[in-house]
Amino acid sequence: MDFNASLRKAVKTGTVFLGRNRTRECIEEGKARLVVVAENSPESVKNMVSGIDIPVYVYEGSSVQLGKACGRPYVVSALAVVEPGESDILNAVRV
Repeated sequence: MDFNASLRKAVKTGTVFLGRNRTRECIEEGKARLVVVAENSPESVKNMVSGIDIPVYVYEGSSVQLGKACGRPYVVSALAVVEPGESDILNAVRV
């Protein structure tokens, strides 16, 4: 599975919220089905996702690279996938 392709498809066809504040809101409201954090995310973001009952995927790249993977020209330290759309991104965390 190509995670970047799955992520881009989820952003285009599903419901994905970008940024730490929107991600936190989705977690608190119980809407997030998957949380993705950049490898170089600040400690505040890493602390926000530690111990939650939602699958967390650590993106092997910087927040700049995560933003590019989402098709956005800005940094993205965290994102929440609410609905994957036509993407198979939820399989990224299946064991």
